[in-house]
Amino acid sequence: MAGNIFGKFLQLTTFGESHGKAIGGVLDGFPSGIKVDFEQITRELNRRRPGQSKWVSSRHEPDEVEFLSGIYNGVTLGTPIAFLIRNTNQHPSDYDHLEDVFRPSHADYTYEIKYGIRDHRGGGRASARETIARVVAGALVKQLLSKEGITIQAYVNSIGQISVEKPYMELDLNKTEQSPLRCPDAQSSKVMEEAIALAAKAGDTLGGEITCVIQKVPVGIGEPVFDKLHADLAKAIMSINAVKGFEIGTGFKAATMTGSQHNDVFFEKDNEVHTRTNFSGGIQGGISNGEDIYFRVAFKPVATLMKSQESIDKEGNPVIIEGKGRHDVTVVPRAVPIVEAMAALVIADHLLMSRMNCGGN
Repeated sequence: MAGNIFGKFLQLTTFGESHGKAIGGVLDGFPSGIKVDFEQITRELNRRRPGQSKWVSSRHEPDEVEFLSGIYNGVTLGTPIAFLIRNTNQHPSDYDHLEDVFRPSHADYTYEIKYGIRDHRGGGRASARETIARVVAGALVKQLLSKEGITIQAYVNSIGQISVEKPYMELDLNKTEQSPLRCPDAQSSKVMEEAIALAAKAGDTLGGEITCVIQKVPVGIGEPVFDKLHADLAKAIMSINAVKGFEIGTGFKAATMTGSQHNDVFFEKDNEVHTRTNFSGGIQGGISNGEDIYFRVAFKPVATLMKSQESIDKEGNPVIIEGKGRHDVTVVPRAVPIVEAMAALVIADHLLMSRMNCGGN
C-alpha cells in the first residue's frame, strides 16, 4: 500500500488502523536542537480527540503519545522521530454487521476492490483515527515554526447552511477555543449548535467549512512549477478525510471578478513591499509574497447516519444498513487541529527546502 508518506525534505510516514493496536508515525528531516514542549502536543491531541462534546463520537481514548526515537532529554536529535498512540477504547463488535456490506460514501467498496481485503472495524486505515499521527507531527512542527514567528490558526466558518459572514480579519481568532464548535463568532456558533441538534435528532449529519490563516511566512517560499506552495497546501488538505473542496484567497469567486477588481496592487511601506488587497491569498506564482496566507476547506457531511440506508453486500445483494456505534454528527470542529497540522507540515517543508537551497531558492 503506497501513499503513506507526505513531504519532500520534511517527511511524515503514518501507520495503523482505527481498531488496531496503535496509530503512529515517523517524522524525518526535523532539525536538531529544538526543545520540545510536550504539554503543547497534548493540548493539540486533546483538540482532536473524540468525546470532547455531545456532537462528536463518544469513543474515549486518552490519546497519549509515546516517543520512541529522535528526542533525547526533551531536545530533538535531528534523527527520525518515531512515535505511537495506542488504541485502548475499541468496540470492534460495533462493526460486525458491516463486514460484508458496503456503506454509502465510505471507502469500503474501493478498498475491497483495490486490495482484495479490508479492515471493516471502524474503517481501518480509511478511518479519521489515522489523522492523530498528523496532529502529533503538526504539533512538533508548529513549535519549529513559532521560533520563526509563523503562526497558524484555523476556525470553523460554517456548519451546514450557517456561515460566519465576517472575514477573518474582523474576527478575534483567539476566541476560537471558547466555542464548542471552534467558531470565534459567538452568535454564529450558537445557531450552528441549533442546526447540529436538529440534524442529530433526525439521525442525520452535517458538513461545513474551515478557514485557515497562516501569518508571518517570509517572502520566497515555494518551488514552481509543480511544487508551488498553494499546490502543496491543496494536496495536504485534500488528503484529510471527508474534505471535498479547497480554495485559496478569493478562490472560485475570482472567476466572477474583473482583472482590475482582483489585482493586488503593490506599494512600499517602511522599506517593505506589500499589497493593498490580498485576493491572492498570500501566494503569487506559487511563491509566498509576505502577506497572510489564507484558505478555506469544505468538509462533506459524515457518511454514517443514525438511520436506515440502502446499499449492497459483497455479492451484490440489496441490504439495509442501520447506523450503530459511536459517530460524529459533524467532523468539522474536530478537524480544525488537523487542518492546522497539515498546513504546518507544508510550510515547514518548504521553509527547510528553501534554506537548504533546494530548487534554486
